Amino acid sequence: MRPAAVTAVPPADGLGGAGVQYELKLDGFRCLAFARGDRPPFLQSRTGRDLAPEFPPIAAAVAGLPEGLVLDAELVAWRDGRFAFGELLRTRRARAASPEVALGLIAFDLLALPGRDVRRLPLADRRRLLLAALADVPPPISPVLATTDRAEALEWMERLADTGVEGLVCKAAGSPYRPRGGGRAWVKYRRSDTVDATVRALTGPAARPRALVLELDDGRVLLSSPGLTPVQAREVAAVAAPLLGPATTDPDLGPVHPLTGPLRAELTLAGRPPTATFVRLRGD
Repeated sequence: MRPAAVTAVPPADGLGGAGVQYELKLDGFRCLAFARGDRPPFLQSRTGRDLAPEFPPIAAAVAGLPEGLVLDAELVAWRDGRFAFGELLRTRRARAASPEVALGLIAFDLLALPGRDVRRLPLADRRRLLLAALADVPPPISPVLATTDRAEALEWMERLADTGVEGLVCKAAGSPYRPRGGGRAWVKYRRSDTVDATVRALTGPAARPRALVLELDDGRVLLSSPGLTPVQAREVAAVAAPLLGPATTDPDLGPVHPLTGPLRAELTLAGRPPTATFVRLRGD
């Protein structure tokens, strides 16, 4: 199941009204973990590839689970008190984690028990079975932190932001597991950071720009996404008009109007790679 993105955390009576389970959203590799007894474990990536050879400590831990257990989980790396997605990429290349890096498999759903497919059960029942199945399982496998209390989930998200927690995944407590689907039964809310950036250029017509070419203070250059609303486009066009330099044509962006003077904008950054969403022009 793949959660749909939302811009607000749903209330406890949202997503159908039968209750909501709130889980921490982690930054890692999504995978299905299959414990297969005498056969090697299988860590299925989103594309169907086996990640087990690339992460031997996780594969060894899954091999110790009862045969037939299937988990939906996030494979994560932890370094210096933070989740570190980059270490997963580095570990894949090196085939082994450095001593400073801890790997983990954080399970957030249970698809099967030995001899039993549980995907049609409500999420609340699958959660109870998941906790029971992992009750005596040591790290690096552990269940995700989850609650049905929205206020508690929001507190967790803010308190753990410095560890790299991205946001929350919110799921209808009564939802079955629907492979490759889910509709609005599962949604994800990603916390965003508000930053200032310099507008370097406008794309589209100068009188009704479509997007902004933005330079962050750390030197990264991003295109605002989604496009500007009609109200935002009019505001930006009016303020930027005295600063427009000669127009150029970009092979990917089409007409581009560089700015000859400073213009600052406030935007939100979210995701990986980051998406820059325009909020407003700054007066300073």
